[in-house]
Amino acid sequence: MDSGASRAIPLTSDEEFFVESALHAAIPKELFELSELNVMYDDVSSTLWSFMNPIGRPSFTPSMLQDFENWQSLIAQNFGMEKVPLRYLVLGSRSEDVFCFGGDLELFQDLIRQGDRDALVAYGHRCCAILDRNIRTLDIPMLTIGLVQGAALGGGFEALLSFDYIIAERTATFGLPEVMFGLYPGMGAHALLSRKLGSAMAERLIVSNRTYSAEEMYELGIVHELAEPGAGVQATRDFIKKSDRRHAGLVGSRNATKEVWKLELAELNRITEMWADTALQLREQDLKVMSRLVAAQGRLAERIAAA
Repeated sequence: MDSGASRAIPLTSDEEFFVESALHAAIPKELFELSELNVMYDDVSSTLWSFMNPIGRPSFTPSMLQDFENWQSLIAQNFGMEKVPLRYLVLGSRSEDVFCFGGDLELFQDLIRQGDRDALVAYGHRCCAILDRNIRTLDIPMLTIGLVQGAALGGGFEALLSFDYIIAERTATFGLPEVMFGLYPGMGAHALLSRKLGSAMAERLIVSNRTYSAEEMYELGIVHELAEPGAGVQATRDFIKKSDRRHAGLVGSRNATKEVWKLELAELNRITEMWADTALQLREQDLKVMSRLVAAQGRLAERIAAA
């Protein structure tokens, strides 16, 4: 068994049928063999459950981005109308107490010190393309659900904002810490938070350097359902069950909301290019703060791997 599989949280007896349905002949096996994403298909509710299972730090490393690109491509090619039915797409995490820490800070440090704007922009554009495809639900009439059972920080929080619904356990936390090292979130936070909350509240969250509770995010309307600790998967199942009769209306309503947003990939790309220019202005003392965060993330990854 590879190291990624050995870290996966064991399925409960209730979830075993997800594994059995992975044998669905119409789904390519490559979808179930991604290195850093555990994927399971429930053909009863037409739900694709996916859990990030990172190798190393729970961040959007280039290898994790590659898995997300392959994941999206395989889903778009094989699911939808006249293909394998897909009504719900769920993304969670196998990392204990962490949804995702977001961008690859270790990579950012190296590229900033090298003055490599092109590589920073290329990384940002990859993230924006993944975000944009998720906002558009891969052009499949489905609902996307982010399941949060730990810390969703930086780009991890940004990624969640691209989902139709967010279900969070009460112990989950959310934050955008980039300002603490002189930067700002550059891959979706401004565009999506401004549309969801208005520009003034979006700016408050982005520059506050605060960690927000799931309850606070629920009160703001960012989180849609709260679950008790350890009950996030069941709460997601319950949400899917109660939403099923209203599925067409919910999909249509979300599509109408996104039409009002008028959010295009070009806007996301322009912001990430501005982010890259700002990153290249960071001072060594800013990079040292970033280094401390990288070290803390590394220690946590080691603890998770040893568990």
